Parts: sequence; C-alpha cells; structure tokens
Amino acid sequence: MTRNVLIIPGDGIGIEVMAEARRIVEWLNAHRGTAITLTEGEMGTEVWRRTGVPMSDETIEAAKSADAVLFGAVGGDEIIPRPIRRARGLLALRRAMGLYANLRPVKAYEALLDATSLKERVARGVDLVVLRELSSGVYFGEPRFTETLPSGKRRAVDTQVYTEEEIERIARDAFLLARTRRGQVASVEKSNVMETGRLWRDVVTALHAAEFQDVALRHVLSDNFAMQIIRDPRQFDVVVTDNLFGDLLSDASAMIAGSLGMLPSASLGTADASGRRPALYEPVHGSAPDIAGKGIANPIAAILSVAMMLRHSFGLTADAELVEKAVEAALDGGARTADLYVQGGIQPVTTAGMTKAIMEKLEALAV
Repeated sequence: MTRNVLIIPGDGIGIEVMAEARRIVEWLNAHRGTAITLTEGEMGTEVWRRTGVPMSDETIEAAKSADAVLFGAVGGDEIIPRPIRRARGLLALRRAMGLYANLRPVKAYEALLDATSLKERVARGVDLVVLRELSSGVYFGEPRFTETLPSGKRRAVDTQVYTEEEIERIARDAFLLARTRRGQVASVEKSNVMETGRLWRDVVTALHAAEFQDVALRHVLSDNFAMQIIRDPRQFDVVVTDNLFGDLLSDASAMIAGSLGMLPSASLGTADASGRRPALYEPVHGSAPDIAGKGIANPIAAILSVAMMLRHSFGLTADAELVEKAVEAALDGGARTADLYVQGGIQPVTTAGMTKAIMEKLEALAV
C-alpha cells in the first residue's frame, strides 16, 4: 500500500523544519516499511513574487487528492496583499480541502520543565488536546470590511458566525476523542456576552445529553479558561472551542511545553465513503523570519506532526508512538534547540542536530 503525501515547505523556517520531517519519513520508509511517497508543492511569499499568486491551482488540486499534506509555514518579511492572501493563502487551502477540526496536543515533557514559564509543579504531567473549529467563526464570517465614516475616522467590521451544524460537528469529534483519552471535555465559549457563545453552549449541551452521557462535560467561559490553563492545566483533557479562541488559547498553552516549537497540529475534514479523511499536518510555530536560514529552528513540532499523520491518517499507531518516544528520549538525553535553552544549561543544538539526536533514538528504540 502506497501512501501519497504532499509536502509544502512554504516560507521561512517552514522550509527548514520540513526538510527534517522528510528525513524522518525517509527513515520510516527504510526501516518500518511505511511506504510513504512524498511529492512537493509550492506555496508562500516566494511563489507570490514569482507568479503573482501564493498558491497555484495545481497545488490546491494536489492537496485535495493526496492522502495527507505535510505543511511547513507561510508568511515572511514581505506581506502579501490581504485580498490575495485570503483568496490563495492557508485559509483558502483549508477551505478547499474541507478542513474543519484542528487538533493541537499539548504535553509537558519532564526534561523541559525548566523551560516552561510555569512552575514545575504546575506544568508536570500536563497532557491535553485543544480541538479548534477551523472552518467558520470570525475568520470566515461576512460582512468584513473597513470603511471611512463621515467624520473621516475609519470603522472596521468583522463578523462572528456559527451554525448549529458546524458546532455539532466539532463537538461530536471532541466527545469521540475524549472516549479514547480520559473521558473529559471542556467546552470553551463566551456565552455570557456573545450570541454565538450561547448557541455553542446550547448545541454542545444537547449533543452531550443525546449521545455522550458517558463523557464528562463542563462549560468554561473563555476568559476563565485563560486563567485556569495557567493556574491548573492538569484539570483539562479535551478542550473544544471556536476558531478565534482556539487560535489564541492553544498558542498560550504552548508555553506549558516550553515553546511553540514543540506543538504539532492536525487539521481534519469529513471522511468520504471509503473512510479517507482530508488531512493537513503542520507545526504551530509559523515562519519565524527573524531566525530563518540560521539553522536554529526547532524541528520537533514538524516531526511530531509526522507522528500525528501516522496515527490519524494511516492508522500506524506503533510507528507514531515510536517517533514520539524517540523525541522524548532525545530531550531526556539533553538535546535542545535554541528556543528551549535555559541560562547555564547545555548549549543548544542546530535544527539538523536535533533531528540527528531523534534519529539516533529511533535506531535504538526500533531494535
């Protein structure tokens, strides 16, 4: 069985970390028989400079037909005009692929407890997943515009929109995911002031009562969640929330792991009749143009995104666990990139050096 994966490096450190992800996939093909075929697609600032669009029709079609997409990052020191970015950027790719569920696992590694901004006793043992609705909300709502008022001052409008079907779809995924974990869902919204928040709470409550009473459900206002994730993150298992809150709160949660460079993600769509589910896997960290080309980016989020692909798209659970264990073993062995450096600690390794340490652990663990 051949598994066809489109790899889109993108911009900045996306190019660097996707090169390391490729090394991991090639090792898995050689030593674990994963039979993953990688083809490369273009997207990002350089493509826009060369062609006038940041993503071609060919890349969109290749992403839609692939079994999975591995994505680096987009965005650079030259800003693509907003209308072009919205029409042919990452949001457009997600929409073209029908991706609506974004999984962002957050784990505190014992070896990195000194790198987190939280106290060790607070961070130790954290293992949660933020499930972010990805296809609607304020990022896609209409109308959206900026206008000049008669006074000469400008006014900007963004629209937050959710349908009952969109909320129920992501909530069902959250409850199903919780059944495979610790059986707890925290639904995060702002129902005390937002109409979409009220609808969100009503729909999640009704679905829970009808189909998932075996899963524990709690409702948490988004501002309270922002406090609770710092006060006691161990209380959370699966967190389901909307597009905007999911973006903000999952990035904040990254500091539990010590760096955005530690967070992988999976963006998933609806399975077709054959069971194939559109999927895009990417590190959360973005293109980081300030460090691009220096060889110091952390490849772990990209490598853990490969592990998520193995698990969610291909059902290769043993291989996914092998990659995850190798990452943890490399960290336990002292390997760290610059984003995880602590004053007075072991000197950081390069991007390639971190991957080398992980691959050494893969070799040892696979024996």
